[in-house]
Amino acid sequence: MLRPAASHRILIVSDAWRPQVNGVVRTLATIAAELAAMGHVVEVIGPDRFRTIPCPTYPDIALSLLPARRLARMIEAFRPDALHIATEGPLGLAARRWARRTGFAFTTAFHTRFAEYIQARTGLPVRPIYAWMRRFHGAGMGTMVATESLRQELAGRGFRNIRPWSRGVDLSLFRPEPRENWALPRPIFLYVGRVAVEKNISAFLDLDLPGSKVVVGGGPQLAALQRSYPDAHFTGPRHGEALARAYAGADVFVFPSRTDTFGLVILEALACGTPVAAYPVTGPKDVLAGAAGPIGAVHEDLRQAALQALHADRAACRIHAEGYSWRACAEMFLSHLVPIDEAA
Repeated sequence: MLRPAASHRILIVSDAWRPQVNGVVRTLATIAAELAAMGHVVEVIGPDRFRTIPCPTYPDIALSLLPARRLARMIEAFRPDALHIATEGPLGLAARRWARRTGFAFTTAFHTRFAEYIQARTGLPVRPIYAWMRRFHGAGMGTMVATESLRQELAGRGFRNIRPWSRGVDLSLFRPEPRENWALPRPIFLYVGRVAVEKNISAFLDLDLPGSKVVVGGGPQLAALQRSYPDAHFTGPRHGEALARAYAGADVFVFPSRTDTFGLVILEALACGTPVAAYPVTGPKDVLAGAAGPIGAVHEDLRQAALQALHADRAACRIHAEGYSWRACAEMFLSHLVPIDEAA
């Protein structure tokens, strides 16, 4: 464990980084800023510093091309006190090899269900992919996960030394007012996020619901969904205040994914006072638990969850979201880091 009172040089290596827009990037960028505000020196090494190729089936994601030598020089030049490997892509693999070769310690995080994503795109079974991921993370000193249900699942798959690391939400940006005036028939059922096959958006768009369905976001499945669902309203990506107004102006936020490990968008919707409807899976069932009042619904019948969420308490949604702080998230992350020479 790092000495809590000291200032540390913290290096994060991630295959998910700007200009990508997703929950991993938002988490890492916010955590880096919080740690810097706490007096630490933080560096994030992402694909933006390397030659890249587009990811097959998802060209918006850049994969670093043969990064090992250059990454090793960057790590050694930064002289970190702690190394965190956030992802299992080319940069994560190269950082892991460097740490194993030098005998230095590192931590990892389980952000993404790559096994399920690969299965959704290729039909490959998840078991051998999880076996590979277990070996990847097992070389570290601890694997951070966002929810208790995910911890239990990974433990059941043989992962060890799993450490809790929740998430936060920007309560000054995401708030109940102002609201978007959609000028569409009410109620407004909203989806926000990447428009990709693993997000299961068609399960939302197939629902027989009153009012209107709105999809905010971009991604490889956008054009296909626009063609298949001409009655839905697609806005493309939104950011900042425009995104916050979109959440606040909806009656229910529908989260159809079965594969997310947390779902930052759930917290953002709740912070805007918008109740959430979702399947009872990792992420929504963890985030929605323990609320003081009704803040949404989880059900295997997503239509039933969406209709039930219409009767939730919008004030209770905001109160529940206020329990998630990015500063607390950063402090938890810091508490799990280990000195880089601990394994030397």
